[in-house]
Amino acid sequence: MQITKIVITGGPCAGKSTAMSWIQNAFTQIGYTVLFVPETATELITGGVAPWTCGTNAEYQKCQMRLQIEKEKIFEQAARTMTADKILIVCDRGALDNKAYMTETEFAEVMSFIGSNEVALRDSYDAVFHLVTAAKGAEEFYTTANNTARTETVEEAAELDDKLISAWTGHPHLRVIDNTMSFDDKMRKLIEEIDSFLGEPEPLEIERKFLIEYPDIEWLESNPSCKRIEIIQTYLKSAEGEEIRVRQRGVDGSYVYYRTAKKKVSDVKRVEIENRLSQAEYLKLLMEADTTKRQIRKTRYCLTYESKYFEIDIYPFWSDKAIAEIELSNENEEIIFPKQIKVIKEVTDDDSYKNASLAKI
Repeated sequence: MQITKIVITGGPCAGKSTAMSWIQNAFTQIGYTVLFVPETATELITGGVAPWTCGTNAEYQKCQMRLQIEKEKIFEQAARTMTADKILIVCDRGALDNKAYMTETEFAEVMSFIGSNEVALRDSYDAVFHLVTAAKGAEEFYTTANNTARTETVEEAAELDDKLISAWTGHPHLRVIDNTMSFDDKMRKLIEEIDSFLGEPEPLEIERKFLIEYPDIEWLESNPSCKRIEIIQTYLKSAEGEEIRVRQRGVDGSYVYYRTAKKKVSDVKRVEIENRLSQAEYLKLLMEADTTKRQIRKTRYCLTYESKYFEIDIYPFWSDKAIAEIELSNENEEIIFPKQIKVIKEVTDDDSYKNASLAKI
């Protein structure tokens, strides 16, 4: 059984409700059982439990976060009892959405209350798809009429959209879908992105890689749409033409673990299959390490810019350069870099800049 849990998020009036019916139709047709976890905030607020009815916003957020997490556990528990081969759990907003509505102090208080941390919550989802609010690029379609829990002005909605993107930045599979197209095309783009993530019809990764000048770390760390991640990557023994690695990913003592198998299809396309691991499974697989390759340690800065998701890798053995990667849904997508990122050259098809090559002893 394959159970995948994704988040559909976005600013107010982004198209989430319509997206749910598109997802239902698209993925039921290709053999998925699709389960929907309803938006918790709307349930609570329409039921009379709100930041302005509870003692404080933090007290309300504790209620919402706890209910959100418990609901998702129930859906996962139910999914495991089903006979379907492929189950897609779709969360109408995820736990990290709540961070956009809190101060850092409130968020720390809520994390302490639920006994968790930002990395564990964020990376408990397999993928996150952010639909940009109509208040950014489609203002004429912005309305509060279709949701009684929505009260934001256009300006407030745009600001909240930025906060939501910031909250999820750092997730290994975040995609941002903006309003540079018609609404129907926006929905088709969402389905295309989910298709690509699920590996339908096959698990292809389309990625471009660039050698860049050593970036301004202070600028990256001060950018609300950028998050630092520490990565330790270990290559395992594998067959010719295949690459298998395990990865520890997180920050400040909070980590998640993955096993990834890759096989090259073309210069920019690869078949990639990734699985989450427990810490025990990760430690066991380390015993299969390829001793001809060193462990790669790097600091990754995940940066959301112009609806694209950049991953900037800083290596301890380079002081003048770094690597920037971006995953695309098609090979011909235009890439616009922030002016603070200085590209030296594209190295997508240069094997010498791949992690597996950098790991060679």
